Amino acid sequence: MTDRNQQLFERAQRHIPGGVNSPVRAFRSVGGTPCFFASGSGSRVMDVNGKSYLDYVGSWGPLILGHAHPEVIAAVQESAAKGLSFGAPTELEIEMADLLCKLLPSMDMVRLVNSGTEATMSAIRLARGYTGRDVLIKFEGCYHGHSDSLLVKAGSGLLTFGNPNSGGVPADLAQHTLVLDYNDDIQVERAFAHYGERIAAVIVEPVAGNMNLVAPRPEFLQSLRTLCTQHGSVLIFDEVMTGFRVGPACAQGLYSIRPDLTTLGKVIGGGMPLAAFGGKREIMEQIAPLGPVYQAGTLSGNPVAVAAGLATLKLIQKPGFFVDLERKTDALCEGLNATAVNNGVAFSAQPVGGMFGLYFRAHWPRNFKEIMQCNKEAFNRFFHAMLDAGHYFAPSAYEAGFVSAAHSDADIAETIDAAETIFKNW
Repeated sequence: MTDRNQQLFERAQRHIPGGVNSPVRAFRSVGGTPCFFASGSGSRVMDVNGKSYLDYVGSWGPLILGHAHPEVIAAVQESAAKGLSFGAPTELEIEMADLLCKLLPSMDMVRLVNSGTEATMSAIRLARGYTGRDVLIKFEGCYHGHSDSLLVKAGSGLLTFGNPNSGGVPADLAQHTLVLDYNDDIQVERAFAHYGERIAAVIVEPVAGNMNLVAPRPEFLQSLRTLCTQHGSVLIFDEVMTGFRVGPACAQGLYSIRPDLTTLGKVIGGGMPLAAFGGKREIMEQIAPLGPVYQAGTLSGNPVAVAAGLATLKLIQKPGFFVDLERKTDALCEGLNATAVNNGVAFSAQPVGGMFGLYFRAHWPRNFKEIMQCNKEAFNRFFHAMLDAGHYFAPSAYEAGFVSAAHSDADIAETIDAAETIFKNW
């Protein structure tokens, strides 16, 4: 049988760098040939060979309702029939802004953009413009998009500034960024003691999802809020991934922390390119045309994307939605943990809302260092065995997974059974 995935991958590499338009899709972390998908419905996707998979990637989080939800598709079709883009204000943009500010008490005003990278880049620029300061604190293993200031690895010492970890990033830009350990509030306290008057902002994934899933210590997030308040710095919650994924009021509602600025993406677009940043009125009023901090975008607030996002947000606000989503995610993790223990496999799985992490180590990791202690080769073996069995997880040991409302209890049980078979022969 001809492998269409392999054929398309070979063809793609002629004119697309690495054959993909986002690096993790290339399967280089796990090896093998990436899946080229042709369609999706509910909890399942189908590749170009006609093979069906239970999908735990969900377009990296946005598809909280599953693939091709009929109400979301209908909203997109209705909007598209009226025109794809205007480059001018629409009523839908106001409806989206009103809804986001209603759902998130920390948000007085919001600006719509096209991607999570654009949202975080703009929020950081805004924080620097608002405070008149340059220094940014971020945390190792947290990813906030591919803008220059954020592609930074830790410096040589605890309180040294970072160095670029991507080609094309000027060292001078990276040197305005301090990289600290996630979940270590003592390090943050020391950083503020040294540089407090220079720190414009702290940006954090309140639940880390880009080094695999790492849950926060509640006191860690509270310390960020306290220190930013004390020193007049802006606390930015990057909720591009966690926004309306871990609960109806995002991670900030789950942990009862009110950031100054929030970035959103993924779920708020319902599978279409849409993101946002917003927060306190006095900060947001520094954005052009009201203030001196410039930000603009030709396709910002695209009506088709906003229509998809609004349909999604309205559906997930129905009573009991997140209770059921969390129940299914918990069941998946509990089942995987149980079968690993029963078969003597060093493995753990952790849920937060509709997100989860899979780790080939005995205990949940708390930071980047512990993530790096996971058995990557064991994950790669598990990934391919599950893929062969028709279960699609993220093709990297350093990415979170996602459950959707479309996943049934039978789907979850099927995945656990497949893992049981694999672990028995481990």
